[in-house]
Amino acid sequence: MKNIESRETLKKLICIVTISMAVTGILFIPQIMFSRVKLSKTQENESIDIAKNNLVSTNNNRTLPKTTSRNGEEVRSSDSNAKTVTEKQEQNEEPKVEVKAETKKEVKKETKNVETKKKTESSKKSNITKKVSKKKVTKKESKKEEKKENSDNKKTAKAEQEKKSSKNDTKKTTEKKDSSKNETTTKKDNKKSTTKTVSISQVKISRNMNLTKRTGLSRKDFIKLMSGVRADTSGFFEKNAGKIYDLCEKYSINEIFFCGLISAESGWNIASNHRRTHNYISLMRNGKLISYGSVNEGLEVAAQKLHYNYLTPGGKFYHGKTLAGVKTCFCPSSSWVGLVYGRMKQIV
Repeated sequence: MKNIESRETLKKLICIVTISMAVTGILFIPQIMFSRVKLSKTQENESIDIAKNNLVSTNNNRTLPKTTSRNGEEVRSSDSNAKTVTEKQEQNEEPKVEVKAETKKEVKKETKNVETKKKTESSKKSNITKKVSKKKVTKKESKKEEKKENSDNKKTAKAEQEKKSSKNDTKKTTEKKDSSKNETTTKKDNKKSTTKTVSISQVKISRNMNLTKRTGLSRKDFIKLMSGVRADTSGFFEKNAGKIYDLCEKYSINEIFFCGLISAESGWNIASNHRRTHNYISLMRNGKLISYGSVNEGLEVAAQKLHYNYLTPGGKFYHGKTLAGVKTCFCPSSSWVGLVYGRMKQIV
């Protein structure tokens, strides 16, 4: 009897324990459902571990102790009671798993939603910052463009002013040139009008004449005069009469004296050595005739040397403006003055 009572008491205790565990599990499940949303992942895992431990403990308590019957045989608790207990536990266990899965899904969804919200917010912020930066860049670019336009306008204005000033300067210079040309032409005309020309018959020469005084002939009359000289058998003086006239006008030399000196030094036929060197008044260097490149150059140098060295006061060989004065340094021969003057007589 005692054994039977002890068995019944044990059964009752087991039933009470299982029912209490099931009730506590059922009560605990909704708490987990409502708290999963607020708890973090670590707290969720801890609650799941606690529920697992409770289930393990209930499963361990399910095993009924062995009992002995009156006949000494081992007998377990009735199958019906055990089945009812296990069925209740299974019923209680199933919703727990479902709740856990549902809570995990909800947490994942919430985390995803939070992440998406964060991403959208960050994208909005980035878009706002980009827009602001673009506005700043556009403002800076517009300012730069305005500055460039202003600088270009200034440059164009300066260039236009420079062009205008250059045009004005060119106009002024052209006006000055024109005025200077007009002045020179008027001066020449005045000189021509003031300087009286002389006819060929009126030309006079003497042994002691001023060699810097011109004949007074016009250029045409001088060319006419030189074309009629019979002694000019080579035609050199007739060909170069215009050049001789211009050089004598430039360097203030009497035309008849210049031609008489050339004929006295080179001959009316112009000797071969003088013709080859284009040296017509015997200008020497180291005992030899100096050679020149052309007829014009030889005549130019001859007139220039006579003017600056022999006929200008302060010149290297200046001793007067007469034949005797030129003779002192040009040719020491006593017959030189007579020779030159004689050639001059052949022209006039």
